[in-house]
Amino acid sequence: MGAYITAIGTANPANRYSQEDLAQFMCDHLTEDANQHKKVKVLYRATGIKHRYSVLDDYKKQPGTFTFYSNEENLSPFPSTQKRMNIYRQEALPLAISAITDCLDNNHQLSEFTHLITVSCTGMYAPGLDVDLIKALNLASDIRRNSLNFMGCYAAMNAINLSKEICDNSPEAKVLIVSVELCSLHLQKEQTEDNLLAHSLFADGAAAVVVSGQLQKNKPALEVMHSASQLFISGQNDMAWQIGDFGFEMALTSYVPKIIEGGIQKLTSDLLAKNNLALTDIDAYAIHPGGKKILEAIENQLGITKTQNHQAYEILKNHGNMSSPTVLFVLNQVWSPLKSQPNKKILSFAFGPGLTLESLLFKTV
Repeated sequence: MGAYITAIGTANPANRYSQEDLAQFMCDHLTEDANQHKKVKVLYRATGIKHRYSVLDDYKKQPGTFTFYSNEENLSPFPSTQKRMNIYRQEALPLAISAITDCLDNNHQLSEFTHLITVSCTGMYAPGLDVDLIKALNLASDIRRNSLNFMGCYAAMNAINLSKEICDNSPEAKVLIVSVELCSLHLQKEQTEDNLLAHSLFADGAAAVVVSGQLQKNKPALEVMHSASQLFISGQNDMAWQIGDFGFEMALTSYVPKIIEGGIQKLTSDLLAKNNLALTDIDAYAIHPGGKKILEAIENQLGITKTQNHQAYEILKNHGNMSSPTVLFVLNQVWSPLKSQPNKKILSFAFGPGLTLESLLFKTV
């Protein structure tokens, strides 16, 4: 018995923006004075992000030609949750299909999938994305479906854990995981500290993963070994996500890196103990780049260098934080140069509302 990742694919929307241009959009439309302008631009520069993607094209349009935001002063009235969900329903499917297309090759046939797991926290409707994917890709009508919704940035880890349980119990299973997030739909008008921080980090993206209960001959794979999780109730108000009248509202405080810093050593120790391993046995890291300070906190606690963690910084720099698909972008980059090297161990982390710390251990085979 076992569970093996055999392919990972990623995708972003067509609209790519520089961090400077996004900061300027905020200054032009949602800040009140020169002091706020300066604060926004300093915050955006400090993220370590150069570019982000969005399904929205308003950020490259001239005022008066917006189609998502209002063309009135200060973008009022702000887009309703209904309008945002209509765009989510329109844009999530093609972005998910792009990630699946990037994931599959001649060794993966859509008809072979026995299970479909969809992951998202930035939109919902029913019948949902899972049903739309079955229709669009002509997947089997009796495919087993699971949807992990509203779990935030760590949800892809739980999807992998679920796929492992499926494959451990049914070795013939082949699971397709699809994670898609359209974070940019949820820009908030009120310039609170939480909103400013969220607006400077989040972006849109999708990832797809194939998990099989059996190895394919002469094909590289990542064995899903063990996981560990830690919930810090004391941080439940420092990272949260709820539905408001004008999109989804995030609570994201500057204390999150400190909470992660305080729990990452125990989480790591618990996971390594399950495998009789030490930190020195780890060959590579795939860490969700929730923000630069989070990456630095983990490095400080575990003694990891920025060089060892460079893939997380690259994804943050070129994509921003895309919520749940982000760690899969990182894992894909980490795994790629190791595909010809067996028995390399990859330690992965992701974090989200709760405050939740998730970890997974992989081995190249």
